[in-house]
Amino acid sequence: MKSVPRRLAAIPVVLTLGAAAALAVASTGGPTTSVARPVAAVSYARGPAPTLSGIRAQRGPFTYSTVTVTAGQAGGAFGGGTIYYPDDTSQGTFGGVAAVPGYKSSEKAVAWLGPRLASQGFVVFTIATNSLTNQPTARGQQLLAALNYLTGKSPAAVRQRLDPKRLAVTGHSMGGGGTLYAAWKRPSLKAAIPLAPWHTTKNWSGITVPTLVQGGTQDTTAPVGTFAKPIYRSLTSARERAYAEIANAVHGTFARGNPLIGELEVAWLKRFVDDDARYEQFLCPAPTDSGLTAYRDSCPSS
Repeated sequence: MKSVPRRLAAIPVVLTLGAAAALAVASTGGPTTSVARPVAAVSYARGPAPTLSGIRAQRGPFTYSTVTVTAGQAGGAFGGGTIYYPDDTSQGTFGGVAAVPGYKSSEKAVAWLGPRLASQGFVVFTIATNSLTNQPTARGQQLLAALNYLTGKSPAAVRQRLDPKRLAVTGHSMGGGGTLYAAWKRPSLKAAIPLAPWHTTKNWSGITVPTLVQGGTQDTTAPVGTFAKPIYRSLTSARERAYAEIANAVHGTFARGNPLIGELEVAWLKRFVDDDARYEQFLCPAPTDSGLTAYRDSCPSS
């Protein structure tokens, strides 16, 4: 398996204003007992300690329910869809994920992500597009509209479980291109995962959202050398980025359940939507699964 060497970086020291002031006092001989400590990032860990077999499984530890959203309820912003949400209310709210299919594909092409991710502790909205021939930008706009619906108009049972500040996007093919557009348009998103992405734009250096690009070695519709690889290389401003190349995967492989593709989806979303460092072990150091022909990353850092 090919891999790019890890980047080495100095660990930045972040001081709060209070800490900076206290250090200034200390430098003049004043008291030093009240120095403030930097505040650690908040973790929204949900569920039991993860295992590789657990995140590769078709179902995780959470039971879930579904609700159908019609095209009429979507009001023309997108083509309707299905919301999958954990039944649990004892562990706090969950992050949200919207998923969009590709060119000439129905919601069915991303439907496998609903149960897969909801059972791992996410509120998931798999959507249909207004037209099967919508281009990537339109699909990205509909992804964002779906997130707006999720946070503002979904049933109370859904919103009760959703953290509107922890949202992510994913999509297949032109839906993967739409995922890139959504991440560029809304930098407040916590994660993006384009699957076999197709977009005429290859430079996404404006994206700051942690982004995992997945592609397949046998994909002739969106060949990795033309799409996934240059897209990954362009993500120079993303807080974290990774590129996973799936052995023997064709374009349609990403439109149905796959243990490795699902594993990477779960690990990336848990790490960056939930800020759950327990999942870093599946991303850094780079995974060595035999199903990967290449994995390149900036190596997530706790």
